[in-house]
Amino acid sequence: MVSVGTIVWLSSELMFFAALFAAYFTIRSVTTAAAAQGTASLWETSTAMLDVPFASVNTFVLVASSFTCQAGVFAAEHGKVGRTGSLANPRNWGMREWFCLTYLMGAVFIAGQVTEYANLIHEGITISSSPYGSVFFLTTGFHGLHVTGGLIAFVFVLARTYMARKFTHEQAVSAIVVSYYWHFVDVVWIALFATIYLLQ
Repeated sequence: MVSVGTIVWLSSELMFFAALFAAYFTIRSVTTAAAAQGTASLWETSTAMLDVPFASVNTFVLVASSFTCQAGVFAAEHGKVGRTGSLANPRNWGMREWFCLTYLMGAVFIAGQVTEYANLIHEGITISSSPYGSVFFLTTGFHGLHVTGGLIAFVFVLARTYMARKFTHEQAVSAIVVSYYWHFVDVVWIALFATIYLLQ
């Protein structure tokens, strides 16, 4: 039931992000049509300031974190909460080690996003500077908040494994549910990255 409830909730989150995508494409269409013939549109001048290589590396880190998260889920399903051997050998890792690595990768992604925000603000693109700035910071900002929520969820799952005397089926379900959310966040970012950085 917890898994089904999570999937239903994520469906509503999907609608939320669909509205943000609709806003992005609508505002881009309107501002491009309003540009005088022969002059660069707001979108062309604004997207030229994006650091696509940096965002690509940041995207790779987040997408890779889905694989480490799933490795943690597989360990949880087999009741392997912690490592059984050397930390240097990932084959010995349990759910804790994989989720800690996933947490670190998610934190790196957020740090990269904050760095990009600082660079864009330095270039004069803010949430109130233009329609592009508004839609860019709203779409990526809300996604960043969702990633942060996922990081908090990882902390709760990990804390439960240390506080409980025994790793139970309920804890394994919690790990699986958090992975649903994390995979959802990753897929949404792939769509955002393709829209904002590739299609522009």
